[in-house]
Formats: sequence, C-alpha cells, structure tokens
Amino acid sequence: MFTEPDESSDQQARVEAVVARGPAGAFAVAGAAVAIVLALWLAFYLFVFLARGGA
Repeated sequence: MFTEPDESSDQQARVEAVVARGPAGAFAVAGAAVAIVLALWLAFYLFVFLARGGA
C-alpha cells in the first residue's frame, strides 16, 4: 500500500545539510516584514501625528 520512496544517501545528505544551516530565509523574511512595519509606523507618526500638532 504505502511504500517509502527510494532516496539515495547522497540526496539525504544534501537534505540534512540544508536543514543543518537553519531557517535563515525565514528570519530574513521576518526581519524585512518588521522593518516595513516600523517604517510605516514612523512615517505615520511623522507625517500625520506630528503634522497635526500632536505631542
């Protein structure tokens, strides 16, 4: 019924090498998203809140 796919040890070694490097791409995407949110917040603060005489 269910059979394990035949994976060569070379392919398995490559997968393990990628996993060993960690989630660097995920951290890069998360960091970019945080930077965008902070930039939008700062722009709103400067151009809307302070422009209306806040603070």
